[in-house]
Amino acid sequence: MIIMRTKYIVLIVLLVSHIGFTQTIEKYSIDSGGASATAEGIEILYTIGETNIQEYSTTTLSVSEGFITTNFKININPKIFLQGPLLNPATAGLMNDDLRSNDHLPITSPYADTATVVATVFNLGGTSGTGMTQNDIVDWVWIEIRQANDDTKIVRAQSALVQRDGDIVDLDGVSTLELNAAPTNYYVVIKHRNHLGIMSANVITLNSSVTSVDFTNPTTQTFGSNAQTVFGIPTGTVAMWAGDANGDAIVQYSGTTPDSPSILSLVLNDAGNFLSFPTFVVSGYNMHDVNMDGNTQYTGTSPDTPIILQNVLAHPGNFLNFSTYQILEQLPTN
Repeated sequence: MIIMRTKYIVLIVLLVSHIGFTQTIEKYSIDSGGASATAEGIEILYTIGETNIQEYSTTTLSVSEGFITTNFKININPKIFLQGPLLNPATAGLMNDDLRSNDHLPITSPYADTATVVATVFNLGGTSGTGMTQNDIVDWVWIEIRQANDDTKIVRAQSALVQRDGDIVDLDGVSTLELNAAPTNYYVVIKHRNHLGIMSANVITLNSSVTSVDFTNPTTQTFGSNAQTVFGIPTGTVAMWAGDANGDAIVQYSGTTPDSPSILSLVLNDAGNFLSFPTFVVSGYNMHDVNMDGNTQYTGTSPDTPIILQNVLAHPGNFLNFSTYQILEQLPTN
């Protein structure tokens, strides 16, 4: 009996020793993204690819991390107007597509993911070339979906294309935009390289069914105050503010961080402008081209700087009509 007791004691010691050295699972995983999902009254907050800083707990349940498969798909049909190409539309209700028609659109996205397409997707509604002109591509845009419980946290972001009628489509130029993300509630953000970004004021349920988010509709609420401009023909057209020529998320004509000097600098320093005329026209694809006609000009026949001044003076918050007034991008940040 004494020998048996000794064996039991040794077994217990070994078991305790094993438990003491059991490997722990750190709060990290192998992909990127994050969101929340709700099932049967339980909300699970998860992150993928970074330290998990969110936990859910009750008296009987605690969830601190989970590894989520990456085959979730959500489909979304956002619609926007960019003010620049809509200021003097060739066709009422459609943005101008001068960048496309003059072969200035790059096949590589100007945004962080540097997505690429074949040039044929810009024309007549995609690779088939049989679509309608309203589906011609105006430019690249950037779309984000953000967490419902933290509107500064980006779950997924990617480049997309915007058509003349405002539809934002996938990289084939025609398809509904598809993102890899879990079906749940998100804030939807749209950004453009020289327009001020916008975000839905409320979370939107996104899943495998196509969900429309029409930012051209004045009844669609956006985050912040006067996040978009109301102008044009037809009266009451809602569009993203043009004029962020220096990329600081502010539209300002003169003052501390004005956009107009960056346009002048581009024009004066262009290699072709050997006489340093402010009326010189720089052709091509660049963020200083406020109206997106493929030409950047400081003063002259079709300058870009008056657009900035007009926006600043017409802003509802600028009741004193200061040219130094700043139109701030209405997006939440940390």
